[in-house]
Amino acid sequence: MDYTPYVAGMETLKFPSILPALTPQFLSPQPPSCCPPLAAFSSALNEESGHRSVTGGGRMEVLEEREEEEHEEEQEEEEQKDKELKPLEISDKPEDLKTKESVERVCVPSDVPDFDWSSIDTSQLPSSYKTNSPSEEKLLHVAAHFLQQYTHICPDRKPLFLHPVNECGVEKFVSTTVRPTLLPYTELYHWDGCASFVSDYLIMEPLKSPITPVPKEEIKKSNKYRIKSPPDLQSKFELQQKAKKAKKAETEAAQKDKERGEEMVMKVEKPKGDPLHGLRVHAWVLVLSGKREVPETFFINPFTGNSHSTTDEQFLGIESIWNHRNYWVNMQDCWNGCKDLVFDLSDNIRWEVMLSGSDKPHQLLPDAEEKNELPDNDMDDVPEPEDENRNLDMPPSWVDPIQISPREFETRCCQGTKVTLYKKAKLEKWAPYLNANGLVKRLTVYADAECSEVVEVKEWFTNREDMLDLREVNKRTQLTTDYFSPGHRFHLKAHTYMWLEPETENTMEFYNEARVDGLQKRVQSAMEMTEYFVGRDDFLHVRYTEFGKRGKKVHLAGMRADANARPIVQIKECFHRNPEKPADEDVAERIFLITEEMIHLTYHLKDNYLTASQKDFFKIPEGEIRGREDVMTPDMCITYQAGFSKEEKLVHLYKMLQELIEVEKQLKEQVRRSEAEVLNILKTRENEENSVKLLVSIYDTERNEKRRQEYEAMKKSREDDLLGQEGQDLDYLAPFLLQTGNTEKITKAQALRLRNDCLADLKRRLVNKANIIQARFDKAVEELQKKDEWFQENQDKLSEEEEEEFLARYSETTFLIHILSLRLRREKETAPQKYLALEEKLRKDPRFAEHLGHA
Repeated sequence: MDYTPYVAGMETLKFPSILPALTPQFLSPQPPSCCPPLAAFSSALNEESGHRSVTGGGRMEVLEEREEEEHEEEQEEEEQKDKELKPLEISDKPEDLKTKESVERVCVPSDVPDFDWSSIDTSQLPSSYKTNSPSEEKLLHVAAHFLQQYTHICPDRKPLFLHPVNECGVEKFVSTTVRPTLLPYTELYHWDGCASFVSDYLIMEPLKSPITPVPKEEIKKSNKYRIKSPPDLQSKFELQQKAKKAKKAETEAAQKDKERGEEMVMKVEKPKGDPLHGLRVHAWVLVLSGKREVPETFFINPFTGNSHSTTDEQFLGIESIWNHRNYWVNMQDCWNGCKDLVFDLSDNIRWEVMLSGSDKPHQLLPDAEEKNELPDNDMDDVPEPEDENRNLDMPPSWVDPIQISPREFETRCCQGTKVTLYKKAKLEKWAPYLNANGLVKRLTVYADAECSEVVEVKEWFTNREDMLDLREVNKRTQLTTDYFSPGHRFHLKAHTYMWLEPETENTMEFYNEARVDGLQKRVQSAMEMTEYFVGRDDFLHVRYTEFGKRGKKVHLAGMRADANARPIVQIKECFHRNPEKPADEDVAERIFLITEEMIHLTYHLKDNYLTASQKDFFKIPEGEIRGREDVMTPDMCITYQAGFSKEEKLVHLYKMLQELIEVEKQLKEQVRRSEAEVLNILKTRENEENSVKLLVSIYDTERNEKRRQEYEAMKKSREDDLLGQEGQDLDYLAPFLLQTGNTEKITKAQALRLRNDCLADLKRRLVNKANIIQARFDKAVEELQKKDEWFQENQDKLSEEEEEEFLARYSETTFLIHILSLRLRREKETAPQKYLALEEKLRKDPRFAEHLGHA
């Protein structure tokens, strides 16, 4: 998406050209007076002689009359009655401009108080910073004439912000401070990325006077009977006394708040009345709708980078807006804020334009100009077509194109760090790689306005090797939640914990798409473990395991004889509905009561039934099975059949029991593997936090010289290999063609034989590869079984360190089995596709086209 740059500025800092149709503006919370268009303003001056009311602020000022000049006043009023005041007219004739130099002109002095001009080195700046070109001087004269008529017709409005001084003390028109610039950073190609960068890059220094942008000279009047600016009639002593009383009342209220509790605290913390409400002046950015996929007009705060609707209540009015092409004055009523404003800049009734010849309602270039737009930054050097109707064109910008190096763009904030204080919160930002742990942003939330009690801390990270993105710490519950990007070793998505210790309460969420078992979440405590699954072929979605209390050398079924092992009391599994099975044969829940030697099955509910079918199996202890002839008796299975009852044979129930016993054995092994995985994850997370490693791109040569050298060596080796193979054309039929002897002409029989030999060779290689993977898989499973048997025999002799080492090796073997299983499944799935692809390639081979083209 392409964007055209529009940035307002009173400084030499220029913003990049990626804002979508941005029109910089100067917003004033003070609503302008309800002024009619300047073109139709004629009856406002036809009032009583010597008296005139000023509506701004509700104050009244009476002009003093002078008896010795009554005749001149009457004569002037008669002249005003004879002719209407014309709209603002701009003349670009030099002789007209010379006659207008004596008119009123409110300008910014070159010597701005409270600013150290010596801090800026202007010796290396271009001449455009230090002087004005003839076109710029001409524009300043036009602006002075425009301002003279504006202040004459709207005396109660604030003076327009037209030509502040730059760092060289030279007056420059505000539109010429904006220069569209394109930068090679994709983040800046959209308004939110650009606004975020600008808000981080800038440091706000509040003006000494919040109600006016810069000090201004007193207005020089050519007319003796012009309305004076309303004086400030408020007593400074009274204001000081009010401030003291307010401070005293606030102190007393705070003391009462501590006694009355949180309810009073909330009342005190409500925003106090702003004595300057409606008088503060602030610069915002306006984005007009229409082109560049902007659906509606909105504002951007350059200091926060946030967007706001035009109906936002904090916007109380607009004095003027401008871009690099023109300057518009708002002539609409703003007593209702900006909610009712019409932002059609082509409407000359609502928006008075300064340069009528350059009146373009949208900020974007026309289509014809966009097609011929130059790729470089010297856009202002392109001459615009001549137009006889144009009175004056906006001079090209006097500023140089902005240049931001990759390091500066990465650093963003001054010194690489920035702290912003909010009510009950603090936001800290750092440049990437500035902190060794990858921390780039931290938000601290406090419980009180004094920021003494921390409630919550959020930390954002980048470039972490462990893929950690966000960490949330709740200081009240002492719970920590880590969020990870895809790519973690254990496919972690989120981890909530209090301590990184085994058998403590923690919740682990996973990217289930990356796991073969479809595990989505695992919740564990000292006595329980619940696992949630998604997308499994067996429709399993919940597995719950209950553990018992530890005891020394207590041998229960399904538990180890190790004093440190948690005995398994029961395992419960829940399944979704399998539509391919009848409801009374589709298990919904099965519970393996390990200590009670019982298995409970609950089936899915059939349609129009209130109860579900159930089965309870009672196992015979292993010591009693050998001496019994009747392995299965009717009392070993209690069945409840919902609806029609059908009798099941003991053989069928016996087979079902044997299958369930085998499933129980596998489940116990799976639970132990889950425990081992949890221990491995906690150990890994602890190591990752103790030694944080940051990822560095191979293209970042400043931070990654070692990797750059490795990459260059690898690249050189690869080029050498390619040079060694140059001229050698690989032919998959070459080994088979050597058998025929005559490769120029192949008979049909030879073609068929070659095709069959080639396909048979591929099939043989695919089978051999699958067999190799299967052999490795079987070997790994055998090793796992041997390790488990060895552990059962020697677990009483192992120390805690030896047991942890064994569990780590056990987990690695399990992970290897998992990988081999994946590879074996992938080989089985892709083998037919590879076979068919080679067959199609042989059929289309030009050497076989004559014989196999229609085979």
